[in-house]
Amino acid sequence: MALARPRPRLGDLIEISRFGYAHWAIYVGDGYVVHLAPASEIAGAGAASVLSALTNKAIVKKEPLSVVAGGDNYRVNNKHDDRYTPLPSNKIVKRAEELVGQELPYSLTSDNCEHFVNHLRYGVSRSDQVTGAVTTVGVAAGLLAAASLVGILLARSKRERQ
Repeated sequence: MALARPRPRLGDLIEISRFGYAHWAIYVGDGYVVHLAPASEIAGAGAASVLSALTNKAIVKKEPLSVVAGGDNYRVNNKHDDRYTPLPSNKIVKRAEELVGQELPYSLTSDNCEHFVNHLRYGVSRSDQVTGAVTTVGVAAGLLAAASLVGILLARSKRERQ
């Protein structure tokens, strides 16, 4: 039995699972979404699409959700509704559609597709993918530094005993 696709409502955040990351869009009705995409963003492109993030400009596009998702899974994910009050859906859609066709700054760390849709829905520009990646890198760096320190101390202790 096939899983039913989620039925989004106006202004819902749509999380599209790509290989290694999530692409984000905002539902504007009649099967369409608005999303921020580097020029080389291709539906379902996966890892190749990650390379498109090296650009510093992106285009706001309005396309059918089925085209943007391609063969990838997607879901409605209004994950910050408990933290921020969503703007009225008609205002979200109006703001999104006014931006269609515009070229905007793009940065993987500060102006990506997740920042874009969160700003439209909540008026707050944030990306949990970036926050999570920075936390992961920070923890890894901390562990590496601790391991290096232990190695240095063990080597010093061994020299002192000789």
